Amino acid sequence: EVQLVESGGGLVQAGESLKLSCVVSGFTFDDRAITWFRQVAGKEREVISCIHNRRGVMKYLEPVEGRFTISSDNAKNTVYLQMDKLKPEDTALYYCAADAITRCSPDAWAYDYWGQGTQVTVSS
Repeated sequence: EVQLVESGGGLVQAGESLKLSCVVSGFTFDDRAITWFRQVAGKEREVISCIHNRRGVMKYLEPVEGRFTISSDNAKNTVYLQMDKLKPEDTALYYCAADAITRCSPDAWAYDYWGQGTQVTVSS
């Protein structure tokens, strides 16, 4: 069974950093895409960035470009989202999603497997 578990969220002040983790288990396909999304209640889900084991990294969300960085540690079956210089507008529930697709996709419907989400709250 494929499972994704996010962690690392919390309450921080503007300008501080957080590093989110997504631990993936039971996912041994040849093509593996892991993507970070975020969502504020009442607003559309936003795609942040994706990492693919064969195709590399894709960045989608301009407001976080240069501040958020996706990476992976295959030995730990973990994908990370390093978030620097956080702003109040970064406050959201952050999800990781995975699927066996040949390249990264910005579309939520492309992913069958999702974590439970981890809350990030940034105060002024």
